[in-house]
Amino acid sequence: MHVHKRAVERWMRNRSWIAMLGLFVVGSMLWGSARSPMRAQTVIQKRDPAIVAMINEVSAERIEATIRRLVRFHTRHSLSETESDERGIGAARRWIKAEFERYAEASGGRLQVEFDPFVVEPDGRRIPHRVEMKNVLARLPGSDPKDDRVLIVSGHYDSRASDAMDTTSFAPGANDDGSGTAVVMELARIMSRRRFPATIIFAAVAGEEQGLYGSRHLAEHAKREGWNVVAMITNDIVGNTLSSETNLRDNTHLRVFSEGIPAANAEAFLRRIRATGGENDSPARQLARYIKEVGERYVDQMNVVMIYRRDRFLRGGDHTPFSRLGFTAVRLSEMNEDFRHQHQDVRVEDGVQYGDLPEFVDFAYAAQVARVNLAVLANLAMAPGAPRSVGIVVRGLTNKTTLRWQPPAGRAPAGYYVLMRETTSPIWQRKIFVGDTTEVTLPYSKDNYFFAVQSVDAEGHENLPVFPIPVR
Repeated sequence: MHVHKRAVERWMRNRSWIAMLGLFVVGSMLWGSARSPMRAQTVIQKRDPAIVAMINEVSAERIEATIRRLVRFHTRHSLSETESDERGIGAARRWIKAEFERYAEASGGRLQVEFDPFVVEPDGRRIPHRVEMKNVLARLPGSDPKDDRVLIVSGHYDSRASDAMDTTSFAPGANDDGSGTAVVMELARIMSRRRFPATIIFAAVAGEEQGLYGSRHLAEHAKREGWNVVAMITNDIVGNTLSSETNLRDNTHLRVFSEGIPAANAEAFLRRIRATGGENDSPARQLARYIKEVGERYVDQMNVVMIYRRDRFLRGGDHTPFSRLGFTAVRLSEMNEDFRHQHQDVRVEDGVQYGDLPEFVDFAYAAQVARVNLAVLANLAMAPGAPRSVGIVVRGLTNKTTLRWQPPAGRAPAGYYVLMRETTSPIWQRKIFVGDTTEVTLPYSKDNYFFAVQSVDAEGHENLPVFPIPVR
């Protein structure tokens, strides 16, 4: 492919050979056989030392301390008391905010911390009276004024007992979702001491157990203000590794849930997939694949498992309101939930301990989940913008495939990857570096493969893949 070889030669002249080694891990690439099968995901081996250093700062002990402190508030039910300094959701949110403010001080004031209050009216279900709720937000503004991208990572800090309307009983919420809240707080602690071109928002949201109210409020605010939210990740129930129901222990797998048909603009997406067959190429699926590749690149002994559902069967989480408003959003959860320790009154029954207590949280596993989050957020926040107007040329019949696109707005990338996979593969199987060009022709048939285009900088930070639409 002449375009590809010229781009490579130009790149090799302008960049160091060492930097190029970090970008090129592309299987047989285009100089191998066009008939060679693609069986496994091609993983780029280069790890950014700056991201590795941050990952090494993640502390299971700090995550444990955070979870245990959240448990001490007795209940964090969204309708529980707000005046006490020791009990209830009011005390919990003030403590979270104070912790964020400590991180802000260590960041030199770059991290911006605030309560995000909102009022919820009675809904006839789980909100019996008018109530004010508050998200706790820590915003790390991007260092590049031309980069308007926003990344959001969340956990919900409210908890519940067996009865969703019980506002006074002990509801420790250690795993659901003390674990997710602790992960987000640990990310804020570490990442706020660095600079990233894109903005990152660390969110501890309220009202999840009563109807996703906190995340709905945040998503609606983002939509109303026109935030360019390119990725939203919620961490919900990410600290358990042993299922008492099945006796399965799994501390090496993490589920990522992603919607196939977008909740927003579904008709437009359906028209496209009817023509192209891209049922598994929604923006959320691309984010899920990105989490799998980057998370596994940086975090040893962690396998990200893609689940082809927006959430668990007939259930929802804090990414759902973002999906409904057209944002790219996914959920991370442990592999096997333990329902004896979720949404249960704390009790011993027939010799069995029930309740969401900290002794049933695997803090080392929660730290691994935090490392996956950190790798993904840092890599994406440091990447250039995504290529625009990505198209697959359909003029004329040919067994080759031509892709063309426009450069991203803002910072110019060092080049682009073309991603390939067989139509039956859930993950991208090849990454072909095509250099600093905006059109490429590959000796592979668009009948037999799916393609995407991905921008990358000289250090190997990639943006999300963009699935092409037909163009002439």
